Amino acid sequence: MNWQTFAHQADIGVRGSGATLAEAFADAATALTATICDPTRVLAEQAILIECEAPDEELLLVDWLNALVYEMATRRMLFSRFELRIEGRKPIRLLATAWGESVDVARHQPAAEVKGASFCELEVRRSANGQWLAQCVVDV
Repeated sequence: MNWQTFAHQADIGVRGSGATLAEAFADAATALTATICDPTRVLAEQAILIECEAPDEELLLVDWLNALVYEMATRRMLFSRFELRIEGRKPIRLLATAWGESVDVARHQPAAEVKGASFCELEVRRSANGQWLAQCVVDV
């Protein structure tokens, strides 16, 4: 498990890490789902395509998470599996498939509603050991 949530005043931080930038972004997306419910309870039944573009990795993370929040709200879905491809330098483009299912309140037991990703504690970096970290705070 390369994702985690962390407390931040009235909101919740999401963090992902991985051997690649795409893995870190996918794990941050899993952490986003974890702010709402247990991601292991979300079935990967329906695929949704998502594309984002931004001038740098940090803004791309915010755009990516906000795109997921939009899809969750408009489709009334939760997502548990993510496959991403990140390409380019400036701008950087993200092409993703998110798999999930419609919200089942009895089974998913949603604990919060995510309003959006913020710039608070926003960080995307590669550490000395080569692992990528992608994190920010989401408004709940």
